[in-house]
Amino acid sequence: MAEGRPLLKQKDLMVISYSCSAGTKPTWILSLLLILVAETQVVHGVSPTGFLNIDCGLTNRSTYNDILTNLTYVSDREYVEGGKSYNIMAQYMADATNEQEKTLRCFPEGQRNCYTIPSTSGKKYLIRATFTYGNYDGLNSSENGSLFLFGLHIGVNFWTTVNLTNWGSPDTVWKEVITVASDTNISVCLINLGSGTPFISTLDLRKLDDAMFLFLNPSVSISYFIRLRFGEVDDFITRYPKDPFDRFWEAAHRYKFPWRNMTTNKEVRRLPGNDNFQVPTAILQKASTIDSNYSEFNVSVRVSNNIDYRSLELLPIFHFAEIGDNNPNRSFDIYDDENLLFDNYRPQPFRVESTYNSRRFLRKKGANFTLRKKASSELPPLINAFEVYSLVRMDNLTTSSDDVNYMKEVKKYYSLARNWNGDPCSPREYSWKGLACNYANGNKNPSIIRVDLSSSGLTGVLHTSFMKMPSLENLDLSHNNLTGPIPDYQLNSLRVLLEGNPICSKVKDRYCGNKKNRTAIVLIAVIVPVVFLLLLVLMCLWRLCWKGKSEEQEDYSIYEEETPLHIDIRRFTYAELKLITNNFQSIIGKGGFGTVYHGILENNDEVAVKVLVETSVAESKDFLPEVQTLSKVHHKNLVALVGYCQNKKCLALVYDFMPRGNLQQLLRGGYDSILNWEERLHIALDAAQGLEYLHESCTPSIVHRDVKTPNILLDKNLVAKISDFGLSRAFNAAHTHISTVAAGTLGYLDPEYHATFQLTVKTDVYSFGIVLLEIVTGQPPVFMDPQTVHLPNWVRQKIARGSIHDVVDKKLLDQYDATHLQTVIDLAMNCLENASIDRPSMIEVVSVLKRETIDNFNPSKEECHGCRNSKAVPVDDLWSFNNKLRWHLLSVWIYRWGIRNEPHFWAS
Repeated sequence: MAEGRPLLKQKDLMVISYSCSAGTKPTWILSLLLILVAETQVVHGVSPTGFLNIDCGLTNRSTYNDILTNLTYVSDREYVEGGKSYNIMAQYMADATNEQEKTLRCFPEGQRNCYTIPSTSGKKYLIRATFTYGNYDGLNSSENGSLFLFGLHIGVNFWTTVNLTNWGSPDTVWKEVITVASDTNISVCLINLGSGTPFISTLDLRKLDDAMFLFLNPSVSISYFIRLRFGEVDDFITRYPKDPFDRFWEAAHRYKFPWRNMTTNKEVRRLPGNDNFQVPTAILQKASTIDSNYSEFNVSVRVSNNIDYRSLELLPIFHFAEIGDNNPNRSFDIYDDENLLFDNYRPQPFRVESTYNSRRFLRKKGANFTLRKKASSELPPLINAFEVYSLVRMDNLTTSSDDVNYMKEVKKYYSLARNWNGDPCSPREYSWKGLACNYANGNKNPSIIRVDLSSSGLTGVLHTSFMKMPSLENLDLSHNNLTGPIPDYQLNSLRVLLEGNPICSKVKDRYCGNKKNRTAIVLIAVIVPVVFLLLLVLMCLWRLCWKGKSEEQEDYSIYEEETPLHIDIRRFTYAELKLITNNFQSIIGKGGFGTVYHGILENNDEVAVKVLVETSVAESKDFLPEVQTLSKVHHKNLVALVGYCQNKKCLALVYDFMPRGNLQQLLRGGYDSILNWEERLHIALDAAQGLEYLHESCTPSIVHRDVKTPNILLDKNLVAKISDFGLSRAFNAAHTHISTVAAGTLGYLDPEYHATFQLTVKTDVYSFGIVLLEIVTGQPPVFMDPQTVHLPNWVRQKIARGSIHDVVDKKLLDQYDATHLQTVIDLAMNCLENASIDRPSMIEVVSVLKRETIDNFNPSKEECHGCRNSKAVPVDDLWSFNNKLRWHLLSVWIYRWGIRNEPHFWAS
């Protein structure tokens, strides 16, 4: 085995640092073979009930017993369709720590390829996938510096990303999810993201006890982040059979002073009914503490560079059992950074307790967990085991199970060679080719409404499964070789097309049409397109003639205004606009005022170019004076005006481009664009600060008049910027701008302004109150429930009947503080007072939101510019070490007598 080669690289998710001297640094020479053979005494290779062990790409045999665990591995042939089997490169074969590393299955075709593994509905399972690239394709994809990653789905929901960029070819990465089966099978899907061919080496399924992980449900799963055992441990990995569920427990290896390790031979029990985690006794019989002269220790959990940490929501779980003799006095507090998680914890003698809060997932790049001795305690803290999981949301709905089963019967009967695997309809972007689905039922499972298998080479009879699908409306089986009778199902709503099949010579007109009908169909099919094409040609000729004549007579470049505005922003000519927008190719928005185009300046800066329609130019007398005003408006939370075009035939504004879109899109989007509570509060504060500037720092004050979530744009770091401010004043009331009428948008309208047309800054305050409620609830300003309801009234009704928790966006999964939530809702309701005099000013609104963000998240701990949304790591985190280490490192910062010292030891 090569010197220094790790056995496995834990999923590329995190780096844990630990404190040790160079002489005690765990080396990677230890083989998993040596580790596991010593602890594996099972004979005959019989896997426990509920275990399924799949060696992906195995071709030379159907089963074998793994020499490390004695578990029986099987080929993946019956669990997957498509893909190609490969062996890793010969030079890596000798160093492979198990047979499963040697083979793999890759999927060069199709965006989504799925394994379907049997399960029991409602039961909990641990699913683990491993990935050993081994340079099987000779492309050196993991080490050549180019992006190499692909996605994983559990069922129809995103699970995680496998990122092998800049990792060694022989390295093994694993991913693990714990989930509740929703049906009689579970799909594990590999998603081609366009940055490397997906592949997989092994896929393992482990059935868990019903009593375990009680906080899981069909909508909530968790992905493995780290799992550590403490004390003096010889094995680098502890797994099956010591853990009957085959969880991987990594040794913390904390052996040098001031660490003290504890061991007992006594049984460590669980209280009756306490089966949430079922930590193995062998793990609980060991623990780590620190020298009695020290009062606390800190474990730092960090994400490696190969993971998009912004999607992580972490759940720490601590396992404690007092294994010291003589009933010692030991109590301590547990902190996340300096936020108290658990107060005055006292480990019970020889009895395990697991401490966690499933209602509080931590959304951050990393977490520092501190165990701090209480003043009354005689002994410092100890710890036996520690786990961290990340939240996996399971909110996408699967297709109706009846539809799925019927389509599988059809596929099998006709031996269809299509890449139909996974769910037929969900997620939408990966729905099966040839199907159309109905997603309009909201919280109901999507259903198949159209099947198009025309010209697909179908032979045999018409399968009855088509007729049994309850939602099917249109079935096109034309131009195949179907014979025999048509099943006599009276489904008047189902339209069947069988034209071009032998079956049509014997069946009724309803499905194939008689000669007369066919003639009419042919005539219609010929005449209508011909007429349409003639009209289209005539229209094109007319437009070409008109365009040629127009261009001969009206060249926009000659209409440039000779006298420029004396302002400090760039003036663009019409020719320059054409150049930076690539002749107005890429449309990113439209409205009554005109069209928004994406553009790229000479320095490669991206911009949004808003071009007025020609009918608006003549009536935009206030436009140029307004540009003069806007050119003087500069604030970090206002979209910057880069320049303008002053042309008698074309007026345009050029703004900074906002790559994350607008707030409405993020709030209404799917679970791939979820905003957590911290991000929502910061976005609210950003928008409020932008309005405060317009109201208080501009002379005269600028009233936006169209504050709404579509007009709050977000840059790459989720910093919010108000857009379209003041532009509405450039038009009279008969015209629109940025897809909304000048007076405002339905749902955001200030009732006082609507009645009196007396404009004040409090008009914006009212609209901002609606925005705040949208941020909290995720609901639009006006919606059906079941009748049309205005969002403020809906909130009042919900709170009156229940509590504030009933109005919170379900995507937040209760990850917020109720006190702070109440403050934000109260602030929103104050902004929505009918009389403007009763509403707060934007100065007061900003003050409240600043206090909430500071109280919630203490941003003073992040000193770097832009850290808040980008999660950039401050300078003191730069010791994350060489990210090519294939395992995680663990650092412990020791605090002596409550005074923080520099780390005693560093991993090298």
